[in-house]
Amino acid sequence: MPWTSHPVDRITGSISAPGDKSCSHRALIFAALAEGASEITGLLEGEDVLRTGQAMAAMGAEVEQISPGHWRVMGVGKRGLKSPAAELDFGNSGTGSRLIMGVVAGYPITARFTGDASLKKRPMNRILNPLREMGFGDDAGPEGLLPFTLTGSGELKAMDYTLPMASAQVKSAVLLAGLNAKGTTIVHEPRATRDHTERMLRGFGAEVKVVTSPGGARSIAIEGGQTLTALDASIPGDPSSAAFLATAALISPAGDVMIERVMSNSTRDGYFDVLAYFGAELGADEAGEAAGERLIDLQISSPSRLTGADVPERLVPAMIDEFPILAVLASFAHGVTRVTGAGELRVKESDRIDAVIAMLRANGVACEADPEGFTVEGCGGPPPGGGLVETRHDHRIAMSALVMGTAAQNPVQVDDISMIATSYPDFLAHMAELGADIRDT
Repeated sequence: MPWTSHPVDRITGSISAPGDKSCSHRALIFAALAEGASEITGLLEGEDVLRTGQAMAAMGAEVEQISPGHWRVMGVGKRGLKSPAAELDFGNSGTGSRLIMGVVAGYPITARFTGDASLKKRPMNRILNPLREMGFGDDAGPEGLLPFTLTGSGELKAMDYTLPMASAQVKSAVLLAGLNAKGTTIVHEPRATRDHTERMLRGFGAEVKVVTSPGGARSIAIEGGQTLTALDASIPGDPSSAAFLATAALISPAGDVMIERVMSNSTRDGYFDVLAYFGAELGADEAGEAAGERLIDLQISSPSRLTGADVPERLVPAMIDEFPILAVLASFAHGVTRVTGAGELRVKESDRIDAVIAMLRANGVACEADPEGFTVEGCGGPPPGGGLVETRHDHRIAMSALVMGTAAQNPVQVDDISMIATSYPDFLAHMAELGADIRDT
């Protein structure tokens, strides 16, 4: 499905941010495990999240849509999960598949996991290895690639685990396994990662202890055997999705955009913190809270000048999904932008470092990759554009390239947009509402 983004004179308007993808996954999972019925509003109805709901329903929860964005989940509670009759197909969803591996680990059930061609290439051993130490079984091969069958245990052992690299997915899988393990499971992370699992577990009634060191490392502890309690939850707006809209405004010749109900969380705000290094000035007004998360309305206008910057490594975990769109912003800036300490990008939907470099080079931007990041030579204004971007079945590469095309010197084409529906099904509609010209020609 090749589509082309054409340059436009302005990007303006107001948009309510779509529901946060990370919180949507977790709300469905925790509600399915809880005792009683939970009502969830503002759920992101992207393909990834819907696959998570289908998986939890296949293991015994009742999951139904009441109206758009409004879902009711009757959890399994004390009776626990059952083995699904058919394999669990997670499509392109790394988050859903990895978190649910942690869930399955703590129940005496068997489940076969699979996904699309992209997910089958993504390594799972960093999830499977700690779960194996806890007493979980699997028939995954040495590379830990899908498809494979997982066998949980009603006698799972708690563990004290130090993450080899900062990863919210690994942390969350181990904590979810720890919820049904015998003893206290502790996860140590070298740098703070998104903390939605800890926050939402507390919302569903679990006791989770967090200790943060002066250097920013964190230890999270959960006692096994706890029962979750149903909760009515409203999903906050997704800052990762908001980053595309904000960047479109920043690179536009005349950009002025309000993004409403965006989650403000220090473990997710890295991109918006980095924007200040580029010379962007953002306005923010309090907009209440949802699911224990602070909400803000963001006002973004195009600055007179964008300046490249070195991204502080301390902010990398808080913006791990935003590096493709950061690369687009950097291509419009004056000077050099450097990213280091982002090796996790190598194991996303694509090798995002290589995919970012290919996207920029196809559109006339000088850049270089290294094992842990990349460097972009800013064009000091609109880059040439005119390229065809191979999206590599990566939704964030596709959306980033289309944002670039709204302000490049020439249109930017992508080879496929079908995967955008996994995380931001309203992306094209929202961009059009702001004035973008993105067409299937």
